[in-house]
Amino acid sequence: MINGKIDLRSDTVTVPTDAMRQAMCNAVVGDDVYGDDVTVNELEALAAEMMGKEAGLFVPSGVMSNQLALFTHAQRGNEVILPDNCHIVVHEAGAAAIIAGVQLRTVQNVAGEMPLDIVEQYIRKDPDDIQQPKTALITYENADSDGQVRDLAYMQSIKALADKYNLPIHLDGARIFNAATYLGVDVKEMTQYVDTVSVCLSKGLCAPVGSVLVGSADFIAQARRKRKIIGGGMRQVGILAAAGKIALTDMTKRLQQDHDNAAYMVKRMQEIKGIEVLAERQQISMVFFRLQDYPLTAKELVAYLAKHDVVINGAENGVMRFVTHQYVSREEIDKVVDLMKQAK
Repeated sequence: MINGKIDLRSDTVTVPTDAMRQAMCNAVVGDDVYGDDVTVNELEALAAEMMGKEAGLFVPSGVMSNQLALFTHAQRGNEVILPDNCHIVVHEAGAAAIIAGVQLRTVQNVAGEMPLDIVEQYIRKDPDDIQQPKTALITYENADSDGQVRDLAYMQSIKALADKYNLPIHLDGARIFNAATYLGVDVKEMTQYVDTVSVCLSKGLCAPVGSVLVGSADFIAQARRKRKIIGGGMRQVGILAAAGKIALTDMTKRLQQDHDNAAYMVKRMQEIKGIEVLAERQQISMVFFRLQDYPLTAKELVAYLAKHDVVINGAENGVMRFVTHQYVSREEIDKVVDLMKQAK
């Protein structure tokens, strides 16, 4: 429960833990633009080590992290290959066109996985053809906002294809620790197949703000300059980085609880008449369902639950989503299910 409400809209609604608040209060800080903030430096080094990369860069948001990756990997007018329903395409307000000035070549996909033959077909293979843009980057998500996880075999296959054409890969790993938890692997087993990774600290990991972009030392040095260009150079930001360190060291270890609670919610929601639960899509902390002959419309369900201090989002393309996190207990899941059973 958060502020007296059961909030199932997203794992982005999580608030800092007591340990995070204490660490933020006591954080050693300095001017990060000068590289003087010890706590930020520690966070960046920690994230890089956990991801098996040389260096990291703390940024305010996942959108900035992804856009810095595009801005650094690609030149204006270059082309980026990516899934048509990924976060960069759908939820980043067209930033790729504004900041990096790149062209997005989108690929229809199944559960976030682009067919390898289509990806290869879309790669521009003649750098001397003055009529075509140059392919600069391949990027995809793991795990995505649809709750689906890319397995290691897929990641390895995309890496082999990218290597064939000497292309880098950026991974939008906003929930990469959820993906690693689902796959039962160390996160490095995933990140070995990509060049750069964006990891979010403020979703299921409960930090109040921030993402870390990791990659080679040279890449991060370039990205640091470009972070300044787009207004991401912060000052005594160790206050936030202190919470990020706890997010990585402690909160990553408890994500299985969120996944287990989501699985429990799937079973409970299957008891509700008029609800089609998409059980096969529950891989991480997300539960998807459709209203089928349910007494309320999606809009009415949002309003009905709000009256009982339960906050949810409406439907997107006919599908609704609940997300479990640190602040959703099984008792609260039972309360939501009982309320939905009682709806008229």
